Amino acid sequence: MDLKDQLKNLFPDHVPEEPQKEAPQSNFWLQDSPMICKYEKRKGKPITIIEGYTGADSDFKKLAKELKTRLSVGGSFKNDQIIIQGDYRNKIMEILKEKGFNVKRVGG
Repeated sequence: MDLKDQLKNLFPDHVPEEPQKEAPQSNFWLQDSPMICKYEKRKGKPITIIEGYTGADSDFKKLAKELKTRLSVGGSFKNDQIIIQGDYRNKIMEILKEKGFNVKRVGG
C-alpha cells in the first residue's frame, strides 16, 4: 500500500487536482513570425546566426547576452543579428522555444 492509497482511505471524498502548467514567462516581446536560426562558416570558423526579431533592439541585445551566458560561448549583436561562435543551433532553438519564441531552422 503506497502513500496515495493511504491518503485515499483517510480522505475518501478528496479528488486530487492536476497541477496546472503555466505558459512560459518571457521578459521579451514575442512575435508571430518565426525567428531564423542558421549556420554559416566565416573564415573557416562555424557560427550560428539568429535573425528575424521585430521587437526592440534592447530586448534582442538582452537575449543575445543570455544566450552567450547560457552556452558559455562568445558572440556579438550586429545589424539586427545575433552571432554566436560555434554550431549551437539545436541548443539555441531549445532555449528560444522555452522562452516561447517560434524558431525556424534554415540550412543543413
